[in-house]
Amino acid sequence: MVSEFGKTSKGESAKLYFMKNKNGMEIAVTDYGAALVKAAVSDKDKKMQDVVLGYDSAAAYEKGDVYFGASVGRVANRIGDASFELNGKTYELTANAGVNSLHGGRDYYNKRMWKAEKIEDRSVTFHLCSPKGDQGYPGNADISVTYELTDNNEIIIHYHAVSDADTLMNLTNHSYFNLSGHASGTVLKQEVMIAADSFTRADAESIPTGEIVPVEGTPMDFREYKTIGQDIEADYEALVFGMGYDHNWVLNGDGMRVVAGMRSKETGIAMEVVTDLPGMQFYTGNFLISEAGKEGAEYKKRHGVCFETQYFPDAVHKEHFEGPVVRAGEVYDTTTVYRFHTEA
Repeated sequence: MVSEFGKTSKGESAKLYFMKNKNGMEIAVTDYGAALVKAAVSDKDKKMQDVVLGYDSAAAYEKGDVYFGASVGRVANRIGDASFELNGKTYELTANAGVNSLHGGRDYYNKRMWKAEKIEDRSVTFHLCSPKGDQGYPGNADISVTYELTDNNEIIIHYHAVSDADTLMNLTNHSYFNLSGHASGTVLKQEVMIAADSFTRADAESIPTGEIVPVEGTPMDFREYKTIGQDIEADYEALVFGMGYDHNWVLNGDGMRVVAGMRSKETGIAMEVVTDLPGMQFYTGNFLISEAGKEGAEYKKRHGVCFETQYFPDAVHKEHFEGPVVRAGEVYDTTTVYRFHTEA
């Protein structure tokens, strides 16, 4: 099903695409920003709960600045000093986080109309042409993001891109999850697991220092489920700098594997994160102040959390980090899955 989603300030008409599986789970995505707008999952009492934060219209997504449900690129997360060198040439980016570049600078992918293609009952592909020099990056990049809903209650997000010149590519999804329901308030009592033995230490501006720190004995240890709020106020450098959790975890293993989980005892809804990427930014909504959301909801600090699968932040400046460099004609192809189930 497709419905109108309002107009942008440029007069562009956005649409909302709905998908529903045999279990009654329903998701909605929009061609404005290729964003995930809704994910309604059955709770332990057979009541549907929308578990992602969002807005009611494209105009609200255009106005918002917290990346609800967003497809983020060309390079998600941060690049130090808003510049990088590739093949002996320096490229200048937009500094929008102090002196650093965050989520592509100010000309965000989530503030653009994407073209909806391959529209099917359970999937839709959004396409974007990102020209040479876009956001400061080299190469004409042909980018697509496909959302698919399966009967296993999986939201599969598949990223595909090709550039005609060597460039950087690091796409992610910036959905905020609250498994007690998007309007239920704080997530601090919900539990999270992250399959990572270490994380990348960062400075006060969230730029990795290059040091990989074991989580053992620190508040960053999520190898076993614990409540988000258990250690979030600890006097620990990473948490002080980030005003809560907002760091990249070095995910164990490689290939498609379960890298994280979240669960709400209140609703019984649980989620697994599956990806083929090496890192994940776990962000606890520390900078949500008072955001007017969908269905009259007001979102505040720590009302949702993000699981942003990625290459490590500032990897282009760290030789020992797996880099986001994509060579001319090379296919960038990654997949992340958010899989839901209910626990009694």
